[in-house]
Amino acid sequence: MIVPIQHVDVICPLAEKEATLSAVRDLKAVHLDLASGVSPEVQALRGEASHALTAVSLIRRARQEVAIEDGAQLREASVQDVLSWDAEISALKDRLGTLAGLIQKYAPYGDFDPELVKKIRAAGVDLSKVAELPEVLPPQRLSVLQAEKATAEARKAELTAQIAQTDEKPILTAFPELEDRIAFAEARRLMSAHGELAVISGWIPEPRVTALRDAAKVSGWGLLLRAPTDDELPPTLLEPPKAFKPLVAIFKALGISPAYNEADVSVPFMCYFSLFFAMLVGDGAYGLIFLTLTLLGWKKTAGHRSPVAKSWLVLMTVFSSATVLWGLLSNTWFGAGLPCCKDWVTVQWLADPSYRHMMLLCFTIGVSHLMIARIWNGLCLINDTKCLAEFGWAGILLYMYFVTNTIVGIFPGVPMPLHIVMGVSVLLVACFSLKKNELKTRGAELGMLPLTIISSLGDIISYVRLFAVGLASVKVAENFNSMALSFMAGDHAWYVTALAAVGMVLVLLVGHGMNIAMAALSVLVHAVRLNTLEFSNHKGVSWSGYFYSPFQKRAENNS
Repeated sequence: MIVPIQHVDVICPLAEKEATLSAVRDLKAVHLDLASGVSPEVQALRGEASHALTAVSLIRRARQEVAIEDGAQLREASVQDVLSWDAEISALKDRLGTLAGLIQKYAPYGDFDPELVKKIRAAGVDLSKVAELPEVLPPQRLSVLQAEKATAEARKAELTAQIAQTDEKPILTAFPELEDRIAFAEARRLMSAHGELAVISGWIPEPRVTALRDAAKVSGWGLLLRAPTDDELPPTLLEPPKAFKPLVAIFKALGISPAYNEADVSVPFMCYFSLFFAMLVGDGAYGLIFLTLTLLGWKKTAGHRSPVAKSWLVLMTVFSSATVLWGLLSNTWFGAGLPCCKDWVTVQWLADPSYRHMMLLCFTIGVSHLMIARIWNGLCLINDTKCLAEFGWAGILLYMYFVTNTIVGIFPGVPMPLHIVMGVSVLLVACFSLKKNELKTRGAELGMLPLTIISSLGDIISYVRLFAVGLASVKVAENFNSMALSFMAGDHAWYVTALAAVGMVLVLLVGHGMNIAMAALSVLVHAVRLNTLEFSNHKGVSWSGYFYSPFQKRAENNS
């Protein structure tokens, strides 16, 4: 569910502005729109934070250039020291570029003193018959330029080593505290003054209102609480059922959130995403690899596991297990099948040479996914006549499911009762999608209804990507297996056979490694798309929201 949110104004005496902000921060309940608070102080602090991140980046980049021995003692240095060293390195690079150009230009003329040449020419002596000299003389003799270049290179190497030997941990440790200072300055900027009073506005979940009221009684604040208006967009606080809470980690990683007035789709998202993950990866052995790595992650993080890490471990356990189960149902293990499973009913059904069964499965998954969205909408609007339009859309999707299967030759045709369902469904959508008072502003939607109905056919067909991408993954694995086995073909001397075995192992490792990487990418693209586009379009989720993030100390959370 999406937790109900209330808008709150906290009112305090102007003289207690700082203390009130500190108390609100300690409460860890009020969401403030801190990004809108811009002031010279905030800009200065943001610049300080940017410099700290730049310094850490410079330290890590320097370590790629300079090898640091294991166990070497790192030294503490300030952010300004690191930035100053880097600025000197940049100047040295520019100077080295200039020196390299001069040396290359004047090296053919040898090491001569340009000042002496100037004096001789000034005395009227023609040196062209004695030596070949450039028309434009160098600023210094060649040996001096080369010596300066060597000195600059040595200094550059010294500074790079100093940066590489700097310990970045103190900088990173201080960063959360710096973020807290930025947030506090932003909040102070947002706190408006009205005579002798100061007001800070934000959003608070309804379950936390009691704690805020208790704090207000103790501190003597005034509170104004109200429900959000239609033109306001409060932050979204998702509270899915306990088993589905880890999915919020995916939403945050993708940077998406349903808007406050939309629906929490965590339950169908996670159920179908697990299925999509398994089918797109398409190989039980890959699932075992993911599951093994996940179990190692559980073991390695025991005792110091963050909530986010736990969420990802739970998700990967579910997704990996689903992939292993798909491997059992389809008998696919590293692109090959186990002899003991080849006669299973599911294996035989999915192995249909015409691929009709796999396409039927994909279309069935697709129509169930989309019909859930429409029926859910109808149930939410059960006291409104618009629910009839949503149920009508469910009927249209069912009809389009039969049309899709007929097009690809799975079904012989659409049953006659379905034509009646389609007619009634279109009538329901046309009559009950809009209220009378909406016809002027949204009447064009009815004119687009035929195109929208046709697009629902495309939505169902879109789910065939589960079959196509999964099949491609299996075929790639099979081809790499064939390439690897070709190394061992024929009779050869023992040392040739040994080299062939090494080649076979390398091909298998590289081939299946690439296939796993491509499978992970396909999950990111296709599994996410089917949930956030096809399903969400039918459910009415625009993902235009932003997450509830209470004003609090980050340094304490990271400690």
